[in-house]
Amino acid sequence: MPISHDRSRVASHLVVEGIAAGYDGNLVIREVSVSVGLGEVAALLGPNGSGKSTILKAVTGQIRVQSGTVTIDGVNVTNKRSEDLADLGIGYIPQENDVFAPLTVHENLIMGGMLLKKRDARSRIEEMYDRFPTLTPLRHGAAGRLSGGERKILAMARVLIMKPSVLLLDEPTANLSPIATKNVLSNVVRQVADEGTAVFIVEQKALQTLEIADWAYVLVAGSVEVSMPAVELAGRGDIGELFLGKAPTST
Repeated sequence: MPISHDRSRVASHLVVEGIAAGYDGNLVIREVSVSVGLGEVAALLGPNGSGKSTILKAVTGQIRVQSGTVTIDGVNVTNKRSEDLADLGIGYIPQENDVFAPLTVHENLIMGGMLLKKRDARSRIEEMYDRFPTLTPLRHGAAGRLSGGERKILAMARVLIMKPSVLLLDEPTANLSPIATKNVLSNVVRQVADEGTAVFIVEQKALQTLEIADWAYVLVAGSVEVSMPAVELAGRGDIGELFLGKAPTST
């Protein structure tokens, strides 16, 4: 299924076209097409169990794409290994296990810059302390002792050290307080996109995410049922039904 691009959107950088994937021979997602451009936040929303995280795992090479393609800036990267995708500019932050809990905050940042030359890594790490000053007094503490919000900021900082062109986020606000949620979405996710990164975010907190997103997709039972500007989706009268997994009135 070719993906349709709205003329008001920026040119697509990451394009997922007609992919199918799943586990143990059972497909979870079918004919899924989504895209995100540089400087854009594209949100993938939908009810629990609809296959949102499966899409991210397929894009990042954690599970095999059975059909369809994944391209970055026109280059086919379908089923490439996660470490190869990192070299190609894809940063990925999972919902869980997003930091190395036994290591200190500073050691986590060192891990984020391992592929860089030492001088470049040191410079990028200091940039992250400047960008996220809440990490500075925590630099010698264990990452596993951070609050949920601090931990997510560390995870973001660790991945941003490599300056990815694409940032994939799997429910970055899960279990966060309302204040921490707003900070992550407005002050980190939106800002990263505004600096030119293509951000593709899976989230359960739909309304908060739509406030900072440019484009939105709704996934229901493994298929994209809605694709439209985030502001339009936020204003739809049937948004509650969409997130209960019911069929949309229009796409």
